[in-house]
Amino acid sequence: MKLTPATYAVTGLLFLIYPAVRPSGDDAAAISSTAWVLGHLAAMIGFVLLGLAALGVHQLLKDRLSLRAAVVTWIGAGLTLPYYGAEDFGLNVIAERALRDGTPELMELAGEFRYDALAATMFAIGLGLLGIGAIMTAVAVWRSGTVSRWSAVPLAVGFALFIPQFFAPLYGLRVAHGALIAIGGLWLAFALTRSHVATRAEAGGKVTVTA
Repeated sequence: MKLTPATYAVTGLLFLIYPAVRPSGDDAAAISSTAWVLGHLAAMIGFVLLGLAALGVHQLLKDRLSLRAAVVTWIGAGLTLPYYGAEDFGLNVIAERALRDGTPELMELAGEFRYDALAATMFAIGLGLLGIGAIMTAVAVWRSGTVSRWSAVPLAVGFALFIPQFFAPLYGLRVAHGALIAIGGLWLAFALTRSHVATRAEAGGKVTVTA
């Protein structure tokens, strides 16, 4: 529980780094860049940390809904990460080879992977479950009475919009989406810290009388 606020804060910042660092294009030059690898790597670490943070919320709230939220989040991350790994490292290798050998037709492999039925389905289900998990966590926080009700809402909205943001007409909207998740992560981190401090203060104020 002690590391949960920091985990949410770092998670939020990683999902801002992801679109901010990632090149806006999808051509061979963009995909072969170090920025492409680092941007997607930030997202992958963020997915893992999100699962850990959801588990931390359950350790605080100790209710069934927060436990289910953690489980759903972990399953979602597990289904999402293989696609991100291939997108990051696999496509990067293909793009480097296409540029080195002067064979732009190799980039057709990127499209074949991205729109492969099984890969795309796993990816969509994984991101959908991450959104559901974040919403379940927000509901658990709202019901708890121990953490600020609205604190988990922006993060839940951010992950609920994860799939739609891929189709944003302007890349700046994807960066704005990353900023929304960053704000959500930082807000929830602050609320959890305040709740922890308040709980400790309340416990410290209790006086035990013994005979």
